[in-house]
Amino acid sequence: MIALAALLSLSPLLHAQEVGRSLPAATAQVNGTTNAGQRSPVMAATLKGEARIDMSTTRWANRVSRMSPANPRLPEVEAIKQAKWPAKVASFRGGSGEPVMPKAVTPAIGVNMEANWSQVSTPPDNTMAISNGGQIVTCNNDGIELYNANGQFLASTFWPDFFNDPQLNANIYDPKVIYDPQADRFFLTVLHGTTSSNSLLLLCFSKTNNPQDGWWIYYLPGSPLSNGTWFDYPSIGVSNNEVYVSGNLFTDGNNQFQQAILFQITKSGGYNGAANLDWIYWYNLSNQPFAAFTVVPVSGGQANYGPGILLLSGNSPGASSLRLWDLTDDLTGNPALNVYDVSTQQYSPAAPAQMPGNPDELSNGDCRMLSTFFMNGLVHYTFCTDIGGGWNGLRYGRININNLSDQRTNLGQQGTADLCYPALASYSTSNNDPSVMIAFTRSSAQVYPEVRVVNVDASLQWSNSTLVKSGETYVDFLQGAERWGDYTGMARRHNANPPRVWLAACYGSNIQGGLQNTWKTWVAEVGDGGSSSVPEQTQAMAVSVAPNPTVDLFRLTFHIDAFAIYTIEVLDLNGRVVKTLYQDGLTAGDHQLSFNRQALSAGQYVIGIRNGSQPIAHEPLVIH
Repeated sequence: MIALAALLSLSPLLHAQEVGRSLPAATAQVNGTTNAGQRSPVMAATLKGEARIDMSTTRWANRVSRMSPANPRLPEVEAIKQAKWPAKVASFRGGSGEPVMPKAVTPAIGVNMEANWSQVSTPPDNTMAISNGGQIVTCNNDGIELYNANGQFLASTFWPDFFNDPQLNANIYDPKVIYDPQADRFFLTVLHGTTSSNSLLLLCFSKTNNPQDGWWIYYLPGSPLSNGTWFDYPSIGVSNNEVYVSGNLFTDGNNQFQQAILFQITKSGGYNGAANLDWIYWYNLSNQPFAAFTVVPVSGGQANYGPGILLLSGNSPGASSLRLWDLTDDLTGNPALNVYDVSTQQYSPAAPAQMPGNPDELSNGDCRMLSTFFMNGLVHYTFCTDIGGGWNGLRYGRININNLSDQRTNLGQQGTADLCYPALASYSTSNNDPSVMIAFTRSSAQVYPEVRVVNVDASLQWSNSTLVKSGETYVDFLQGAERWGDYTGMARRHNANPPRVWLAACYGSNIQGGLQNTWKTWVAEVGDGGSSSVPEQTQAMAVSVAPNPTVDLFRLTFHIDAFAIYTIEVLDLNGRVVKTLYQDGLTAGDHQLSFNRQALSAGQYVIGIRNGSQPIAHEPLVIH
């Protein structure tokens, strides 16, 4: 491990505040559209209380996971990917998936450690943030963990136990966390429920700059249009005065995409635990030249900006343009939503990925926007694209907002490996330096799913990537195709000089004494190893291993014939409800209930599954 800590000093931000943005008028001459979405009235969310990690309590860790293959939510994307699959598999020749490119600096790994496990859910959906004080928040679909910048474990818990609200009886999933350098606070969003009846956005504002001091909690409806849809795939952002959550609405039962939606929320009240939090939402977003889908807020790369915020989206099935959105004002002003169609190099989804030891396909997603930031007039972005022959590679680009020009570059080589789920952070050493670090995952028929990081310099030159954490095994969590990603987390420590960024990403591993062939998370600090032409870096030694929550999971697999709202409960022998473990919709197929049996006292119980008042199944459970 390189001695990054010895080189690190803390200094003021390069930008006390990001300079204001200046876009052309949204006219036809620049492929612009004004009033590209409808705005709701201002509403208020009431404070629900606070959440904190209590290490002394027994964790329930309750969850219901779908085990059989799900119907695709974007069937047109799945058709493209499957059409490319046979030729891709036949073209495999092995190798790293990257040419040797020594021009940019080679990333070097500093402090690094094992973090979140995937014990009850897949995919991991990694996200992370780090404060100026070195407090690290790393989350996946199972729960939240806290560390300091020395790699010391501080606290962890599962999502149901973090919120500890008996009204939250559906799955809690899809976390997104960001550090607000202006407020010196964290903002976290987690989703609840997969039907319109209980879809919620759980908004969490850290009470102080120490995430162990607790979080103020507000709930927003995940189905604000009351049109039989629910909210999924969140993206979050922060500006001078607000936070933002965007996502996609899907229909009840068949889970088909209906439209994108954006929530605009005042932040000061959230950080202060105000009784009411003002918010609005934007809907009916313009769908020309292609549908608004995963419209990602573009936060400042090293400092906030505003009023309002930029957003960026691509087309999941592929296109030759991107859509740059401009939310022009705070909700306390008179905001409008404009959009520009920005020409770029053609992109399209690749065929699924492979891994050794398991013939199942490994999902590598599509071409939706994955990671962005804004700095010095440039919108930086990254997502995945087919780089030839059905092989997945990385697309990185910069959009100049003054003239809407796009510069971009791809990383990857067909026939070798799939590079997937990138996340980026500013690695600038001056106000005019546009260089970035990009974390990503990689897998092939010869390489277990692993974590890597790469640098792109001011001239759009790629470095050789550095191995962060090698995969230890294949993943076999589901019946059939395996989920991967859907996200990697990456964040800059804003006051670090020279620059330091941190990442959190998934790799294939086994949990000793627990689940085998699952996902674990690796968290790492990334610095500058200097120029190098060496194509592979050896993995740095970890300084600590996280004491993840140890739970004795009870697992019950059951089959559902048709979509309905189901309730799963722990009952005593007199039929009294001890704990409601789940209450939400389940689609047809196989599902698995899991919870920590250590949360129950010794005795005899029954696991009851019902549809309304109609019993579906009863399973005895004895706790010794």
